[in-house]
Amino acid sequence: MSALFATRRRTLAVCAVPVAALLGVAAFAPLPFSVAQPGDTANVLGTHEGKPVISLSGDGGGAPARDNGELLAVTIGVTKPQVTVRVVDVARAWFADDRAVMPREAAYPKGDTYAEIRRAIDDEMKDSQDKAVKAALRQLGRKPGDVRVELRLSDVGGPSAGLLFSLGIVDKLDGDGRGGGLTGGRSIAGTGTIDAKGAVGPVGGIPLKMRAAVRDGARVFLVPKKECDEAKSERPEGLRLIPVTTLESTLTSLKSLKDGNKVPRC
Repeated sequence: MSALFATRRRTLAVCAVPVAALLGVAAFAPLPFSVAQPGDTANVLGTHEGKPVISLSGDGGGAPARDNGELLAVTIGVTKPQVTVRVVDVARAWFADDRAVMPREAAYPKGDTYAEIRRAIDDEMKDSQDKAVKAALRQLGRKPGDVRVELRLSDVGGPSAGLLFSLGIVDKLDGDGRGGGLTGGRSIAGTGTIDAKGAVGPVGGIPLKMRAAVRDGARVFLVPKKECDEAKSERPEGLRLIPVTTLESTLTSLKSLKDGNKVPRC
């Protein structure tokens, strides 16, 4: 029997060597994932890199600032597509409250090179900004030819700042329609795509974006209604969630919040 046990031990020892080697290789092998974390926020009513995020000219350009609050566009920070993500990175992110792991194709547009991916991100952002301008001017009954809008926020990619851009344009052109601003002096964060008719669409990374919002002082968060369940399950303490479906309904909610009236909640 002792000879049999000795043989088994030798067999296990021999097998353990390639298994350990495989595990070692796997630990350093690149994986098709990206790691995300709470990103930067940007006040669309303020400045970015020394210049206004929203500049107006033409009819309504140069209107006096009405709002001493903030409308914060929120982002997530994602490992760049050329960065190698390994098992150890995924494991650390999996157990961290302020990290998330996602398939690389969910984090970035398709592209064979970093330059192609960067161009796709920039194209998405340009399209989002164009729709945000159209939605805001449509909401106010203004023509694009009468008001020229320039948006500057180079560090934010993709379409998820569309709603906040539209709100910022409306705030700068018309405020709450009564001579005041939309925020009531609050720091209000939010996210959501927008189309040219003002419909708000869902985005990714809601839990991380809420953390970024709270970190930077927001206590109100505008969330696409379809993502309310996810937002509620991950809501940081003290953050009020307001569901939004359209630019018009969002403006109504902000005015009601400012006036102390009933506002929808997730």
